[in-house]
Amino acid sequence: MYSNPFQRLGLERDILSVSQLNQRARHLLEDVFNAVWVSGEISNLAMPASGHVYFTLKDSKAQIRCAFFKQQALPVRHLLKEGAAVRVMAKVSIYEGRGDYQLIVSTLEPAGEGALQLAFEALKKRLFEQGLFANENKQALPRHAKRIGIVTSPTGAVIRDIISVFKRRAPQVELVLVPTAVQGKEATQQIVTALALADQQQFDAIILARGGGSLEDLWCFNEEAVALAIAACQTPIVSAIGHETDISISDFVADVRAPTPSAAAELLAPDTSHLLQHLQQLQQRLSQQIHSYLQRQQLQLNLLRARLRHPSERIQQQQQRMDELEWRLQRAFNQNLTAYKQQLRSLQQRLHMQHPQRLITQQKTQLDTLQQRLTSVIQRQLNQGQQRLNYQMQALHAISPLNTLKRGYSILRDQQQVVSSIEQVQKHRQLTAQVTDGYLELKVLSTHKNTPLL
Repeated sequence: MYSNPFQRLGLERDILSVSQLNQRARHLLEDVFNAVWVSGEISNLAMPASGHVYFTLKDSKAQIRCAFFKQQALPVRHLLKEGAAVRVMAKVSIYEGRGDYQLIVSTLEPAGEGALQLAFEALKKRLFEQGLFANENKQALPRHAKRIGIVTSPTGAVIRDIISVFKRRAPQVELVLVPTAVQGKEATQQIVTALALADQQQFDAIILARGGGSLEDLWCFNEEAVALAIAACQTPIVSAIGHETDISISDFVADVRAPTPSAAAELLAPDTSHLLQHLQQLQQRLSQQIHSYLQRQQLQLNLLRARLRHPSERIQQQQQRMDELEWRLQRAFNQNLTAYKQQLRSLQQRLHMQHPQRLITQQKTQLDTLQQRLTSVIQRQLNQGQQRLNYQMQALHAISPLNTLKRGYSILRDQQQVVSSIEQVQKHRQLTAQVTDGYLELKVLSTHKNTPLL
């Protein structure tokens, strides 16, 4: 690092590397422009994940790159928008890696109308939270005002426009000017004083009005003191500040907002010709209603007169009514008695059907039937079993060895072994032969093999 960035190079041929040159230039700029305020418009805004902010600050003729690091940028990130007019406090530096001339921003704030707009939004939010904009606090305008106070400048077109509207539409309304400044440093306090004075004059309504202008020109109507003065008024207030597109804090707090001063006058100055026409319509409706009422009353009188009769007729009617009720009572009694008798017979029949002796008889009959069916089924099964047994005995007898012995055959045994081949016995061997009616003891004299048949 060089102790003196202003040190000139020697006459000898001192050669600097690029990094050395950029380093000297950075130190030089940072020492001379360590803290400067610069205003301009934000463009090329970049907000990477690191949290640092990079943008270009420009005006109509030039531009410069800016670096706004995370810790300093965090509190004002909401102000960083493309096209926003801002003021920055920064030191002038060079990004040595690319040799880019840039500002290292430490502070950023809105500039011009941007600052006013932020103040407007902040006050609007605070007053809204306090309930000054709530609809339930707003008063309705009088339908037929007789005396109206106008809080505005005594000079200019606004007061003339309002008076012109009232002369044309409702010349009978009394207008009282409560003068005040509507622009400048003194305007806020004068408006507050004028509103308090107007609220004491027993006006039917108050018009707070001003012509169009810039945001700075209209700013006195965005002051908290004026908003609180409007909210404190007991008289209904119409706010008519600026042109139709202009919105002020006074518009939100007032009972009614009018887009222009002339429109405010029209709200409180009903057209006289319309009032006369409406009055004639009301007169016609009243006359029609009176006529209809008299007709209804006459009709009701005629009905009452027709219903008015001698007391004897009423007594005869009541006697006839009693006879009719007596006949209906007797008929109802007979009908109920008949119904009860039928119900009693039905219950008796049901009781008879459920008598225990009848159930015992039914169960005994059912038991006898089941016993007969059981005996029949057992006998049938025994017969079938006997038939199967006989059949099986016959089949067994057909293949029985005893049956074979009856035909002249015998069974030859060597002890317990049946002899079926000469290979099983030896000469002089003692054998037993079983025939149909007993046993023979035999002795083998010799054995001979059968000669196979050709």
